[in-house]
Amino acid sequence: MTVFRRQVLAATVLAAVAVAAPVAAFAQDALEKITSSGTIRIGVPTDYPPYGFVGTDLQPQGLDVDMAKLVAEKLGATLEMVPVISANRIPYLQTGQTELIISTLGKNEERMKVIDFTHAYSPFFQAVYGPKSMEIADFADLDGKKIAVAKGAMEEVELTKVGPAGMEFMRYDDQAQSTAAFVAGQTDVIATSVSNATLMAQKNPQLDAEFKLLIKESPNYIGVAKGQDALRAKVNEIILAAKADGTLNAMAEKWLGQPIEGELPLSN
Repeated sequence: MTVFRRQVLAATVLAAVAVAAPVAAFAQDALEKITSSGTIRIGVPTDYPPYGFVGTDLQPQGLDVDMAKLVAEKLGATLEMVPVISANRIPYLQTGQTELIISTLGKNEERMKVIDFTHAYSPFFQAVYGPKSMEIADFADLDGKKIAVAKGAMEEVELTKVGPAGMEFMRYDDQAQSTAAFVAGQTDVIATSVSNATLMAQKNPQLDAEFKLLIKESPNYIGVAKGQDALRAKVNEIILAAKADGTLNAMAEKWLGQPIEGELPLSN
């Protein structure tokens, strides 16, 4: 090997070490940084009720916001809420702009390759909603009912598996149109997400609509950057304690209108 090639190789190795070192330091020092600074930055949604939205007082509120406040309180840190959307929440976490993401984050294999997850802290579900005056105790009661759904939506697929053959699906181009049809009285019930149902109820209180039947549940997890094992373990402790003392259930009842059904899954 020539002197020049040895010098190039040495420079390359040194550069790699220089790049890797800050990343490793960031990963290992996340919890320590929060403790020493007394501040934690958590990404939360502000346009996705009932999990995160801006109230009439122009302050963020919702289930995810309450969870962020709880985590910060238990860590003894001042909360700095960072508004995020689906497209930027994971990049914000990866680049250190936030220490945690609490933003209706579901866990899947692709996401698990780039970030870590805590235990689940809240449910996210699709359900059947209808007027309080309508008696619907189980899926058999949907027989003969007109059900508003968005074309190709998961709600229709899952309902077909468990509902009676006499259901009549009224299919619309998107969720907004299916919601408008139900609000206008063109269908008996609507199959939609808890987020959309909450927004619908807020805008149309005269409907007196309520949760009827659970279609499918997809719990939410808190996102943590890869390598932040100490922080993830601490947040898991907070979640387990909140589950045990009823805090998580109270949040679900407050913001989703019903208690948590079954057990929220734990992270690996």
